[in-house]
Amino acid sequence: MPDRALHLAAYDVACPRRLQAALDLVRAYATGGQKSVYECFLTPAEKGALLADMAALLDSRCDRFFLLRLDPRAQTVALGCAVPAVDPPFFYAG
Repeated sequence: MPDRALHLAAYDVACPRRLQAALDLVRAYATGGQKSVYECFLTPAEKGALLADMAALLDSRCDRFFLLRLDPRAQTVALGCAVPAVDPPFFYAG
């Protein structure tokens, strides 16, 4: 199993059509999250693919995408009914 790092992905997209496409793209990589912020476990290759696909999808004049790698030494804390992020053994894209 590849070694994946936990990232937070967030976006702000002006056009409803591009917003739906951005949502579909991020959800293909996400293991959790809410509204427009998602938790994604990514290899360097997956990170590159996500950034390239998002750059092709968004209009840089009015849309924004943010991808932050979290410190692997930090402990994940889930509050309330939240579930801690877990790197799944595989992803299904279909």
